[in-house]
Amino acid sequence: MGFIKEFKEFAIKGNAFDLAIGVIIGAAFGKIVTSVIDDLIMPIVAAIVSKPDFSSIYFAMGKGSELIPKGSTLAKAKVAAPDTAIFAYGNFITIAINFLMLAFVVFLMVKSINQLKNKQKEVSVVEPSTMEKLLSEIRDELKKN
Repeated sequence: MGFIKEFKEFAIKGNAFDLAIGVIIGAAFGKIVTSVIDDLIMPIVAAIVSKPDFSSIYFAMGKGSELIPKGSTLAKAKVAAPDTAIFAYGNFITIAINFLMLAFVVFLMVKSINQLKNKQKEVSVVEPSTMEKLLSEIRDELKKN
């Protein structure tokens, strides 16, 4: 009976609940960031330098590489020579570029949120009460004497 009680406390009161909330919010935030990249940033990048898609960059190694027609996409190369080792480094480049853009967007979002929080802290400076003003005056007079 003690084990079940401990598990219930862990699952409901402990870090598991906070973690579950974090995962849910993280998933929603991930969709927002994906939309920012796919719908706002990628069209601008595509207009400037075309879509950065290097996924068809590869080279075939060993036997069977001669079966792959020149200029074939990666998918066609895999079909043409299924037993050939294909070093598909272009997909890694595409994923790395997407990661860098994603990290940059997240950085900008976090930076702007932190700036908003700092502005709110500056605005929320509370004026000292009359009692605090009076005590400060008394302190200052005592220091003079």
